[in-house]
Amino acid sequence: MERKNYSSGAKWEDIVGYSRAVKVGNVVEVTGTVAVEENSLLVCKGDAYGQTKFIIEKIEKVLHRAGASLKDVVRTRMFVTDISRWEEYGKAHGEFFKDIKPCTSMIEVKGLIDPEYLVEIEATAIISS
Repeated sequence: MERKNYSSGAKWEDIVGYSRAVKVGNVVEVTGTVAVEENSLLVCKGDAYGQTKFIIEKIEKVLHRAGASLKDVVRTRMFVTDISRWEEYGKAHGEFFKDIKPCTSMIEVKGLIDPEYLVEIEATAIISS
């Protein structure tokens, strides 16, 4: 099976050694994604719902580049810094996935790489033929 890496162009990809997404066959894995624009500026500071929504839109863009869509997502993983705000993360997630219903996890973590990040999301998609 052919492997294709998708880059965002972020300087961290070469430093840390990762890709924005990797497609092997009909499977697309999307790396942990946070609410930053292409210029690395945070969006929706302090807004758990807004950050989650922005992240899923960002994931959707790389999925499209890989020939997939949100409908192909079979799993998401949400790493959150404050589980008491689960309804805010969940509301945004549900707006995109209420009919798709992928497997998902919401895990509270001590912190993310920047204290302003409230949530980081990974996704796995399997493109159906």
